[in-house]
This record gives sequence, structure tokens and C-alpha cells, in this order.
Amino acid sequence: MKTALVIGAGPAGLMAADRLADKGLKVTIQEANPSVGRKLLMAGKSGLNLTKDEPIEEFLSAYQPHLGVLEPVIREFSSKQVKEWAGMLGQEVFTGSSQRVFPVAMKASPLLRAWLRRLHLAGVQINTRHRWVGISDQGFCFDTPDGPVAKTADVIVLACGGASWSRLGSDGAFSSLLEKVEMVPFRPANMGFVVDWSDHMARHFGTPIKGIALCVNDRRVRAEFILSQRGLEGGGIYAVSAAMREGATLTIDLAPDLSVDEVHRKLSKTPVKQSLPNRLRKALGFVPAKTALLQEFGRPLPPIDKIGHLLKALPISHKGPRPLDEAISVAGGVAITALEPSLMLKAMPGVFAAGEMLDWEAPTGGYLLTGCLATGRWAGDHAADWALAQ
Repeated sequence: MKTALVIGAGPAGLMAADRLADKGLKVTIQEANPSVGRKLLMAGKSGLNLTKDEPIEEFLSAYQPHLGVLEPVIREFSSKQVKEWAGMLGQEVFTGSSQRVFPVAMKASPLLRAWLRRLHLAGVQINTRHRWVGISDQGFCFDTPDGPVAKTADVIVLACGGASWSRLGSDGAFSSLLEKVEMVPFRPANMGFVVDWSDHMARHFGTPIKGIALCVNDRRVRAEFILSQRGLEGGGIYAVSAAMREGATLTIDLAPDLSVDEVHRKLSKTPVKQSLPNRLRKALGFVPAKTALLQEFGRPLPPIDKIGHLLKALPISHKGPRPLDEAISVAGGVAITALEPSLMLKAMPGVFAAGEMLDWEAPTGGYLLTGCLATGRWAGDHAADWALAQ
């Protein structure tokens, strides 16, 4: 029987192991942590957004500009297949109003337990507290509770995670172990941005800013974000964070359903003697936090009969992304150009890679988890085919 070694027991690693076992290989998973799927379980605390139920072309656009290798991978295991896979594990799912797909259980633990049962029945062995530390003539080397060990197999799948949330096991240490492989430096993705707020903003920390559009380059996103003590956070910011990280300017349309002329017309109907916050509240429905945001980034404010242009394109200044370890995900890792279309490493025949350790990024909303599952499945299938052909 052909053998396979999978390093990493997150979604990509578990999916690769699943496919390898399904094709008849004897599979061993090596996991550095005391338990498996730790980041998956953390994601489940907010409902476990598995995927997003939308047309494939729209879905694929979330993975730009990394589609060269990823497009066939995602096409083969996109949102429809993710839902079917969850159903196969006995986990009923539903699609919310935002097209995001969640398990009815709204947590990860039932799905993970069912998945681990499936792997156990397929004969997959999972070794926890086995940290990959290098490669020698004896094979892939691990530090274990019983001392150093070296393991070999007919095929290897690496699914080592990214470099954020290191307390959950994704510390990027693998990058120093792949000396022959082209790597791209890690950068935070889906992260907040640092703002040194004025004192008047403190009372608004934790407040969501709704009813706005975030504009970066030629992209316009209708989504909300959070004013936090540390800066700007939340789904709307994450959706445009890649462009912001690369230096693009963020502007916010505080009245996205109105034209500049309509803004001025509504404001002109409010009593002149009233304060600006009151006029914005009565004419445009601004909550205090929204007005505070305008005052924070728009000073000196223009006369109220000329303020419409500023309300429609408020420029936001910041001091850059939050640290890498605080990011939801990362860009960087194994370069796409270092991979065969099968996700085998060009420099290491018989070694495949999947998941967040590859240099791709996607926004939150189901794309990240689908990408990890899809690359794990693709790597597992092709690794099995490669091993069986030898």
C-alpha cells in the first residue's frame, strides 16, 4: 500500500488526508498542536462561514490576482461542492441574507467531530504534538513528546497554515524549512488599520458605522466597519484591506444613496441656527459616531452648503495595518510560481502544498475557508495520483 504524510491538521490538511485515504493510500497526519483544527474551531465561534452562495464567476473574482493556478482548483470545489460536502458529513447548512453559508448548528465542533470520525474509519492516523522541524537524509524530521523522529512516505502534502494567529499554530515557521522553494514575504490580510484618534472619538469605540460605502481605487463596497480603540476594523475594512495595505487611499461615502445635490437639498431644509450634528441627524439620519468620523477626518469642514462633496468622499488617514499576528489571514508564503498546476512544489517532486501557506489571499465571507478546502482537496487528489503512478 502506498503511503502519504500530511503535515498540518487544519482544513487544508484534513481535506488532503481525506482524499488520499479515499484513493487507497495509508495516511498519517503530523500536527504540531495538542489538538487539530484549532483555527477552524475559532472561526466557528462566529458561526463558521463555510462559503458564499454566488455565481462561480463572481465567486472567483474574490481570488484575484492569484487565479493563474487557483482558478481550476476553485472551480472544482466551489460553494456548491462545499455545501454538498458539509451535507455528506451530516451538517445541514443554510444561506443567510448576505449569501454567506453557515451550518445550522452555527459552530464548527459538530462538523469537525464528524470529519474526524470519517478519517478514523478510513484508517487515517493523526499524531499531535509532532512539530515539523526540518528535512534530513532520513526524511521529514519532527520534534515529538518522545523525542526526535524522522518519517518518510511515498508522497507528502504540506498544509502548514499561514503566519497569523500564532497561538493557534500558524506561525509561518515552515518558510525557513523550505530552502529550495521560492517564497513571498508574509503580509497581513483581512486586518484592521491603526488610527491615532482624537480624544473626542473615545466614546464611539465599538460602534459600527453603517449605511456607508468604502471606496478604494475603482472599487466601491457597501459594508459596515467598527470604530475601535486601535483604529478601523470589521468586514468593510477587510474587504478593501489588500489595496489599502499596498498604499491605496480609502475614502468613505457617508451618504451612498444620495447625490451631492440631494445632500445639499436635504441639509438646506434644516434650521440654520441648529448645530451641524443636529442638521446631519435630521436631514441625513447620521448617528453621533458617523458625525464624529466626519469631524475627525474632514477638518477644517467646509460651509454646510458645500459639504456634500466631503460627505460623498471622506478621505481616511491611518498609520498602516495592524501587526501580522493580529490579521485574520495572510498574503505571502509559497510563491504561486513555485508550484506545478497540481500544487506540487517544482523544487521538491512528490511534495505538494495547500491552504494558507500558499501565496494567495481572499476576503472574509466564506472565500478563505473555501480556498483552504479546495486547495487541500486538489493537492490530495493529485498527490494520490502521483504516488499511485510511481
